[in-house]
Amino acid sequence: MRPLKLIISAFGPYDSKTEINMSLLGSKGIFLITGDTGAGKTSIFDAISFALFGTASGQVREPSMLRCKYSSDDTETFVEMEFLHRDCIYKIKRNPEYTRKSKRGDKLIKQKAEAELVLPDKSVISGYKAVNEKIESILGVNFSQFSQISMIAQGDFMRFITEQTKERNRIFREIFSTQKFWDLPRETKNVKL
Repeated sequence: MRPLKLIISAFGPYDSKTEINMSLLGSKGIFLITGDTGAGKTSIFDAISFALFGTASGQVREPSMLRCKYSSDDTETFVEMEFLHRDCIYKIKRNPEYTRKSKRGDKLIKQKAEAELVLPDKSVISGYKAVNEKIESILGVNFSQFSQISMIAQGDFMRFITEQTKERNRIFREIFSTQKFWDLPRETKNVKL
């Protein structure tokens, strides 16, 4: 999975609509997001993680905490991401539940959490649960696995590489869809010729 474009609006520290065009970084290698403490690295990870799985990248932030407290009441809160996976382009948009100004009048109303995924054939999947299931199917990993392998926060890399070999093997089998090769010797062991 390679992010192509990330649009963040009233999310985390971004009080208005901000676009990050990651396609300008090229198509080879990996992305490294680096910077000083407080520069916003984790906010970018939160936006990517939230777009894909509806959850912030860290355990400290709940989706209800992701709306920027400096945004005006009529600024829409959402994250939209276009990404490339196995030569197919997908577009996903999510918003957390938040309070916003009514489109009619001045009262504040609760905006429900929503999710929408546009597939390469332009068909659309809507709803948090349906989108989460489809994203897990497309990427082959769940949120926990994704956060372990794709967004390794400062200090967590050492934990990952020192993880029990059995657990690392399991994660890599799921990522690279090699479980069938792992199972093959066990299945053929019981075959009588």
